[in-house]
Amino acid sequence: MVRPISNDLRKRAVSAVSKGESCRSVAERFGVAVSSVVKWSQRYRATGSVAPDKMGGHRKPVLDPHRAFIVERITETPHLTLHGLKAELAARGVKVSHNAVWLFLRREGLRFKKNTVRPRTGSRRRLS
Repeated sequence: MVRPISNDLRKRAVSAVSKGESCRSVAERFGVAVSSVVKWSQRYRATGSVAPDKMGGHRKPVLDPHRAFIVERITETPHLTLHGLKAELAARGVKVSHNAVWLFLRREGLRFKKNTVRPRTGSRRRLS
């Protein structure tokens, strides 16, 4: 992940904009993107600071509050697919991606059993 640009450069850019210089000319002079100068100016007007916000961090999983429902559904119908589980969650008002469901199940150790009725390809002996 890229480090944020220094506060010194941000302050100088915002100062130049507040003195009446255009964001484009300030961006060109300091060698940064115009959008960065615009965002720094907006942040300064809104908060009085040009310091960057916290980067990264841990995001709490969306499906944690619905763990009991998910475990119950998997124990009731072990053949339930990820897309089926996603559809049932959507019916309850929980909009998540297929990947979010898969990651939740993986993190919780809830795995789907592979189909043991069909033999795996390559497991049969060749008749010669």
